[in-house]
Amino acid sequence: MLPILAAMAVWPTETRPNIVMIFSDDHARQAISAYGSPFLSTPAIDRLAKEGIRFDRHYTANPLCAPSRATLLTGKSSHINGHRDNASTFDGGQDTFPKRLQAAGYETAVIGKWHLASEPTGFDHWEVLPGQGAYYNPEFLTQQGRRTDPGYVTEIITKKAMDWIEGRRNKPFFLLVGQKAPHRNWVPGPRHMSLFSDRKYPEPATLRTDYSSLTSAAKTVQMRLDTHMRPASDLHVDYVPPRMNEDQQAAWKSALAPQDVAYKAQLQNSNDLLGTNYQRYLRNYLRCIVSIDEGVGQLYDLLKARDMLKNTVIIYASDQGFFLGENAWYDKRWFYEPSAGTPFIIRPAGAAAKPREIHSVTSNLDYAPTILELAGLSVPSEMQGSSLAAVVHGQSSTSSGKTAYGHFYESEDADHKAPKYVALATERHKIIYYYDLGEWELFDLRSDSYETKNLWKTGSASTVRHEMIRKLLAKMKELKEEPALIEVVRRAAS
Repeated sequence: MLPILAAMAVWPTETRPNIVMIFSDDHARQAISAYGSPFLSTPAIDRLAKEGIRFDRHYTANPLCAPSRATLLTGKSSHINGHRDNASTFDGGQDTFPKRLQAAGYETAVIGKWHLASEPTGFDHWEVLPGQGAYYNPEFLTQQGRRTDPGYVTEIITKKAMDWIEGRRNKPFFLLVGQKAPHRNWVPGPRHMSLFSDRKYPEPATLRTDYSSLTSAAKTVQMRLDTHMRPASDLHVDYVPPRMNEDQQAAWKSALAPQDVAYKAQLQNSNDLLGTNYQRYLRNYLRCIVSIDEGVGQLYDLLKARDMLKNTVIIYASDQGFFLGENAWYDKRWFYEPSAGTPFIIRPAGAAAKPREIHSVTSNLDYAPTILELAGLSVPSEMQGSSLAAVVHGQSSTSSGKTAYGHFYESEDADHKAPKYVALATERHKIIYYYDLGEWELFDLRSDSYETKNLWKTGSASTVRHEMIRKLLAKMKELKEEPALIEVVRRAAS
């Protein structure tokens, strides 16, 4: 049992804000127009940023679906909460912020993607997808058992979230809306199957990189758009998504048939498989984003119609970022900016006095402490992040000197083969040590935003190198990393 409402309330129950957190899957910052996306407009997410706070240097410590969710719930690093990879089962018996909200009188619910194997704990109501879930006619796990809902998963999750909010009356509530999209294999909804069909998107500066300055694993990782994408399920060539009914299949085939013809013609007339796949991949990915943005708008409009915006905090974030062709890749896992860099927007209850952009470094370790403090509750000392509630309330712009730590464990994954690493990002620099490879990377993000110039062996960067090593080791000790790994890093740096 939690220590006597260890989260003893600071505010009276009736004045505590509701909190709605929309947590999408693999949503890259570069696919949100509030972050300057060159690809599409996301008006609903942008509205949250215009009425709130946009965090521009936000990172996910372990850029992988399940570990990210475990950190969200616990406010602790993977090596502390025990959920290091997608194959693990979350220990639902440990302390989480939803349990603390419950103990302090909040109604709590999670609807949508869960991906933690064990049943949700700390939630009064839950309807979650089994595993990754399906895009069409998905199953949901509930307290009453399994059920199948007809339709498109993003729209279903949004509708379930709205229905749950409609039933709330007197108690403050916390709702976690876990959107499946835009997770691989990027299947768009029925209204968006042909969207962007005639668009040609600008290529990222590093789409045609030679990897000359990156780690050796960059040359062998199985994430390239041209050589590792599955033509059917990933690019939707002569493909029909599973679980579709006859009407859905007919609509899909009607929408995709002309696109298949165009794609095959492009392949015949060009030797550029990389560029052709990039365009096809990006269209499907962005179609999924449009449905996410529409869902954000519907939730916002409901809260507005019920006059709840004045007492509801809305948070938009993703479990991690995603490669949209940078380094010729899709997917995540790396601690490079497209992958570990993550969208994070908070619209305060009643809206911010003026929109703000926060350029200081923040981490997904900060979610749980921030939510607790926004709810007027104390933050347990065991949580490893920092509350950003003072930033949300306009009392702070965050202090300089904050860092974000990263640790990725899953190099045994045969489908991607991204290497294990520990890493640290500061306001200007980033250091990464691939401890199975014995290789280092050091980047100056101010002068090299694409992370193409590894400064590790550059003599002129020796002062920065030593300082970043010192900060990395200090952060590992602060976060109670395994002493043996700290020693490995120390020896490798000496």
